[in-house]
Amino acid sequence: MVTSTLQRVVLVAKHASFQSRCCVVSSRVQYSTVYDSNEKTFDKILIANRGEIACRVMKTCKKMGIKTVAVHSDVDASAVHVKMADEAVCVGPAPTNKSYLNMDAIMDAIRKTGSQAVHPGYGFLSENKEFAKRLAAEDVVFIGPDTHAIHAMGDKIESKLLAKAANVNVIPGFDGVVEDAVKIAGEIGYPVMIKASAGGGGKGMRIAWNDDETREGFRLSSQEAASSFGDDRLLIEKFVDNPRHIEIQVLADKHGNALWLNERECSIQRRNQKVVEEAPSTFLDPETRRAMGEQAVQLAKAVQYSSAGTVEFLVDSNKNFYFLEMNTRLQVEHPITECITGLDLVQQMIRVAKGFPLLHKQEDIPINGWAIESRVYAEDPYKSFGLPSIGRLSQYQEPINLPKVRVDSGIQEGSDISIYYDPMISKLVTYGATRAEALQRMEDALDNYVIRGVTHNIPLLREIITHPRFISGDITTNFLPEEYPEGFKGHQLTSEGRRELVATAAALYVSAQLRSQRFLGNLRVSTTPQERRQWELCVELEKGSHAVAVSRSGSTFTVSYTHTHTQWGPKLFTPLIKMSKKLYKVEVDGVKVEVSGEWNLASALLPVTINRTPRVLQCLSRDAGGDITLQYLGTQFKVRVLSQLVSTLSAHMPEKVPEDTSSILRSPMPGSVVAVSVKPGDVVAEGQEICVIEAMKMQNSLIAAKAAKVKSVHCKAGETVGEGDLLVQLE
Repeated sequence: MVTSTLQRVVLVAKHASFQSRCCVVSSRVQYSTVYDSNEKTFDKILIANRGEIACRVMKTCKKMGIKTVAVHSDVDASAVHVKMADEAVCVGPAPTNKSYLNMDAIMDAIRKTGSQAVHPGYGFLSENKEFAKRLAAEDVVFIGPDTHAIHAMGDKIESKLLAKAANVNVIPGFDGVVEDAVKIAGEIGYPVMIKASAGGGGKGMRIAWNDDETREGFRLSSQEAASSFGDDRLLIEKFVDNPRHIEIQVLADKHGNALWLNERECSIQRRNQKVVEEAPSTFLDPETRRAMGEQAVQLAKAVQYSSAGTVEFLVDSNKNFYFLEMNTRLQVEHPITECITGLDLVQQMIRVAKGFPLLHKQEDIPINGWAIESRVYAEDPYKSFGLPSIGRLSQYQEPINLPKVRVDSGIQEGSDISIYYDPMISKLVTYGATRAEALQRMEDALDNYVIRGVTHNIPLLREIITHPRFISGDITTNFLPEEYPEGFKGHQLTSEGRRELVATAAALYVSAQLRSQRFLGNLRVSTTPQERRQWELCVELEKGSHAVAVSRSGSTFTVSYTHTHTQWGPKLFTPLIKMSKKLYKVEVDGVKVEVSGEWNLASALLPVTINRTPRVLQCLSRDAGGDITLQYLGTQFKVRVLSQLVSTLSAHMPEKVPEDTSSILRSPMPGSVVAVSVKPGDVVAEGQEICVIEAMKMQNSLIAAKAAKVKSVHCKAGETVGEGDLLVQLE
């Protein structure tokens, strides 16, 4: 009996994070909208999506008393959205065209489960008019706009013409289907934006500044468009240099009512994909906000739109705004609008789909406080601001214990991030009465977010939200390339930050040394001399060496025992470990630094106080050789802590010769090989395309680092490659 009970305790502890995410998080989100149990909508809804957005829709459905059905590919059989749903149906193998884009399989799942409505989330079939038509043919409600609006706004060429007719400001450009890209670009005038007529999400988009870039951009964009949307048509328009990307959330019903729910600032982007969003925008004044909102509503009414949708605008430095596109679905960044308005947009979509009129008037829509969203991705931010990473989440802990923090995710500890789907881990949202408060909460949340097993973009996110230019609100869509022209390099340590990091690493090393000498609070060997209280160390950081002296004060911990009566009779002796803060006085190159903390080395988080400033670090790894990897101010730093003797001797060790990266081409990310442009014996010029790798529906052209002869080719079109795999070798 004892064994089985202990097994149950372990099981509860193992799945505690999943339970909290399913139950607690949803209750933390404060909506002013009332969930009326007497207002009947649907009995059962199928969510034709996966990951965080499927989980997000399910949370609202549960509040409304609606049963949910999940669809999944075979590799997603144990995914969080499958566990959250009341029912789940497998719709095919991992590739999206055989599962989440497989309309036949999803229609079968709808019939099998008796679902009355379908919520498509975003991506996949969310803006597919054929899918909406098939649902209507079987009397299944599509929770979104009707097919006319999807078609009209889903085609960028047609949507631009409709926007013009609705007196919405549009960008100058070519409104027809592109056939001769170079000729059209020349007529419009460089720079130009080449983008897919169907779809969005930054896929199939390129900026061209000359004829050569137009030819290459046309080729890559058409391939991406065909791969992502099954439609390779492109359009070309004038590229507005240094714009802001600001969008208006609209909400309309089937009774002719339409509202604009304020704006979202989405200017922080990489590869035309959003990274950090906020609501409201620091840039808009009430007059411009109202003008943009009214034009967004004009467009929605012009196409008889009914549901939640987003009208995106480019805004120049003079606050002139131009229609970009309309997304006829729930937007990824919708949570920040929910935070400042109090509306549950998923609930509103479900009500509208059932035929209920909107409950609010335009004057009822507030701007309460400020909200910021960071998209946390399994990406390497040091490669083009984020190339996909794959792996298993060996440790995962969301910062939902912090106040006014919301995490929308669809993963848990043990989940796999695969090459088949978008590498998003979560949407991290913080809210405050002011922008400064929301930013501070975001900084704390990023520091307390534990992600192990995959490379992630938290270093980039933290640098963005603490950047002086971002804090001042002086941002455009060119923020990242302008601030990091040589690519993102992580947090750049100041002399003070360097001392803080060195001092913390030295204190951590000493704390680990002391812990290894004790067991349950007592010295392991009773004959051991009195514990040391001073250490002379050498700390190596970023090719620099620092002389460090450490002294300590305070007790590490005390151990006591409690006697507990149990239902089985005998007493259990339970050790209670009371941690107390331990102060280390560290001298780094002659400068004194005080570091204190509980030094719980078993915890993923390492809260410390450095010279009276609280910090949260993470110890990612440490070994007996003194190598420690710390996450400090969002960025990972490798530190080596050695005794003076070991440091002296290590200077005589031979150094490893680095690999000549100019002669080899390795895959910068996991993905599939789309094309190989060379063969052994070919002579290539510097900058010439060698091959194209596709990952997460994005195509990346890999080029030669120097002029040379091709020695060997180790890949071919159609093959799957991992990060770091050798592709081509040059002589």
